[in-house]
Amino acid sequence: MLETLPKPKPFVNALAFGVHIFTASGAALALFSLLAAIEHQWGLTFLLLGVALFVDGIDGTIARRLDVAERLPRWSGDVLDLVVDFLTYVFIPAFVVVASDLLPAYLAIPCAVAIIISGALYFADTQMKTKDNYFLGFPAVWNVPAFYLLLLKPDPWIAAAAIALLAAATFMPIPFVHPFRVARMRLVTVGLLAVWSVLASIALWRDMMPGPWITAGLCGIALYFLAVGLLRQPKKD
Repeated sequence: MLETLPKPKPFVNALAFGVHIFTASGAALALFSLLAAIEHQWGLTFLLLGVALFVDGIDGTIARRLDVAERLPRWSGDVLDLVVDFLTYVFIPAFVVVASDLLPAYLAIPCAVAIIISGALYFADTQMKTKDNYFLGFPAVWNVPAFYLLLLKPDPWIAAAAIALLAAATFMPIPFVHPFRVARMRLVTVGLLAVWSVLASIALWRDMMPGPWITAGLCGIALYFLAVGLLRQPKKD
């Protein structure tokens, strides 16, 4: 049997660099999401953030398969990932809070500042994860609270209080589940995440007015994700 010839190194390196480009495409998605938010096209705004979330979910796996870190040590995939994540998880949601008119300016701007500062500090935290892969503190995924604010449209003071609470939770030793890396109840968590994605897609398709049953389902799944972290079995970190 003939042995498979190794692929030329330049070709593999080009593929590896393509992974970095794929990761960086999340920044382009953030730009398009921002443009949609400026026009108050909230369905498109969160659809693009959802695509960016998908990119963020698979680029690491591809990078490890191609040994990108070893082949291209000049470019840090970790730093690139943090830059893109800050845009999609923190900066764009902070802009949505201001631009959506759900809160008056005297509440919206301080809330957006709290989101930006707490998010930046969280991404700089070298101890943001536990040994069993839970996030320690609210993991600065502000696109999720922003989505729920537009979905539920609560009283401005309730919305501001929720944002303040989550910003404070960024610095508290409260565990939040990572849906793919936490082994405990992973099948249930991933399954509910898939259901959530379908329900959220329906909400976006209906311009954030999906009706009571879809809204109840989205809220119920959100409560599960909060509870599964709080019920984490204590371990030494």
